[in-house]
Amino acid sequence: MIEAIGTYLPPWGTDGPRLPGDDEDVVTMAVAAGLSALAAARDVPIARVVLVSRDLPLLEGGNGAALLAGLSLPATAEVREVLGGAPAALEAAGGATPGTLVIGSDVKGGAGAGAVVVGDRGVALAVMGRVNRSLPVVTRDAAGRVTDYADPRLVRELGLRSSLDVLDVAGKAAAVAGVGARDAAGLTEGIPPVLPTLGASAALFALAAVAERGDGGHLYAVEQATVVAADLASGAVAVVRDEASAQAPPKVRLSTEADITISLAAYERAFDAKLRLEATRCGTCGTLAYPQRYRCLGCGSEAAGEQVALPRDAAIYSLATIHVPVPGIATPYTVVIAELGASGVRLVGRLTGAHPGSVAIGDEGTMVLRRVAVRNGVPDYGYGFLPSRRREVAA
Repeated sequence: MIEAIGTYLPPWGTDGPRLPGDDEDVVTMAVAAGLSALAAARDVPIARVVLVSRDLPLLEGGNGAALLAGLSLPATAEVREVLGGAPAALEAAGGATPGTLVIGSDVKGGAGAGAVVVGDRGVALAVMGRVNRSLPVVTRDAAGRVTDYADPRLVRELGLRSSLDVLDVAGKAAAVAGVGARDAAGLTEGIPPVLPTLGASAALFALAAVAERGDGGHLYAVEQATVVAADLASGAVAVVRDEASAQAPPKVRLSTEADITISLAAYERAFDAKLRLEATRCGTCGTLAYPQRYRCLGCGSEAAGEQVALPRDAAIYSLATIHVPVPGIATPYTVVIAELGASGVRLVGRLTGAHPGSVAIGDEGTMVLRRVAVRNGVPDYGYGFLPSRRREVAA
């Protein structure tokens, strides 16, 4: 049963496909969509997370720890990473057991992410059938090189339509994910919803569009010649969209110098505090320490403290815009010191989702998970300041 759906689109690009920011990847977008879905289904205990994508940042070691930390879920929760597109995401959502958060996230073919919370209540989503066929029109080798044979008619006639004939599902669909608007229009009843992505998240954007109508219907999820069909029952589902208006990407440059190396010992030591945004509260005087300290700065107590979640609403205390190139970071960029709610804790982070230099002291916003840098192939995550209101910046 689908209890809630969350979506996320980065602000960069056009009203069509969006582009990821230089500090965004599959994990940060998955967290954004997942938090939106979880906010609408607060009473559902999440025991497992399924992340579907073809653009996973880490193929060795996995991305589960960063994903759970960003979602503020226990590190003991089950995480399953699925390499796949729209059919895999739709099938994961339709076959999930209660207590599951299913997320589809994409960088290519339109950047964005969608997430669904599966619980004991809500609207039923049932997989009606699947056809797995090989028609490798687009391929990617081990080195990441993509070959596109660019034959849309072949895909349409020998791929999509042939697979749908095998499925033999009666009636037209309410939405089709994983194909362009032209192909979707011929398979849907009425005007199909416009979906901003073509990958794994497309299936969940399609679910959101059909759920918002409330009358249910069939959905097809397509990847080349593989098709999954599902049926969403009628009924109300909470849909939370984190989709800012599109804006032109900032003009930045990347340094050609060697990347800054990473200390894995320091990376591991700071991982939970940084990604979970948790402080230690002194059991004697209540002083908050971020990151954790062994001796309280307020009263000097060395007793173990309590881990507490810090607020994510923030206001800018101070800021600076940096123009000097730094390896691995696009310049110019703005760094802010943000005060987190009424906690008294201040956090340093980059401005995100807005042009460098477009904020001022006192501006309010939210701290959001972002990729700080990639060092030696390791994505290093932290928090950026996303302003609630954007200011115009002269070109």
